[in-house]
Amino acid sequence: MVYSCTQSESIVQTVYNIVLGVSILVALVFAALVFFSGKGDAMSGGSGVRTSFKGKAGFDDFISRLILYLGVGFMVFMLVLDVIASRFLHK
Repeated sequence: MVYSCTQSESIVQTVYNIVLGVSILVALVFAALVFFSGKGDAMSGGSGVRTSFKGKAGFDDFISRLILYLGVGFMVFMLVLDVIASRFLHK
């Protein structure tokens, strides 16, 4: 049986592959930041972001916020991949 792919299926597959690649990159950066951050309390409850009394956010605050955003972004990418796979790719 020969399967011919329509142009819309090809576009959906391309979008899926791009989102998958970006999510792998986000996961690698997220894992590296968590591993090398060296702080055990970076992901422990609360807002995860602390500022000094002078009001300036330091490097640790920036890393904590970046880890938070990468974690949320990874979860969003996984949900998008699941929706694309379940609705468009599997027939």
